Amino acid sequence: MVAVNRIKQKLTLEEFCQLPETKPASEYANGAIEQKPMPQGEHSILQIRLGTAINEIALPAKLAHAFTELRSTFGGRSIVPDITVFSWERIPQTETGRIANKFELYPDWVIEIPSPEQSANKVIKKILFCLQQGTELGWLIDTKDESVMIFQPNQLPEIKSGEEILPVLESLQDWQLSVAEIFNWLRVN
Repeated sequence: MVAVNRIKQKLTLEEFCQLPETKPASEYANGAIEQKPMPQGEHSILQIRLGTAINEIALPAKLAHAFTELRSTFGGRSIVPDITVFSWERIPQTETGRIANKFELYPDWVIEIPSPEQSANKVIKKILFCLQQGTELGWLIDTKDESVMIFQPNQLPEIKSGEEILPVLESLQDWQLSVAEIFNWLRVN
């Protein structure tokens, strides 16, 4: 593990990719390294439950695959979104057909769950960067007001709450999930 706060000089993307991984993960943009905050309870539950829910629908039909904390390096950056979803045909593979360890392409869908100490604008910038590179859909899940901000190419962001149904990848259109269902996962009783 490397102490990210000690790295002061600007690095190239290639130099960053040679560094050991950190916990929590560090991300690279414009020569700078920033370490993500340590996930907390709500974040952890939403990340696991949402990734699992997507995979329960997408994997049996080989439509897509959701990944948590997967490093994706593309467009001159190396990021680790909370959840990334890749359409089945875009999942990187080795020559033997196994899933690749390095994902050097943009995700089709990116989902972020900001921690309380995390800047919402920095997370939004990451989602917008993904959209500029080709990502089809972005969600920003706000646990404070129980809403989800939706990002899609060439559209203004939209905020969904309560029983509103959330947009998903086109290949998953038969699946419906409301904002309320997501936040019900946080209830213990």
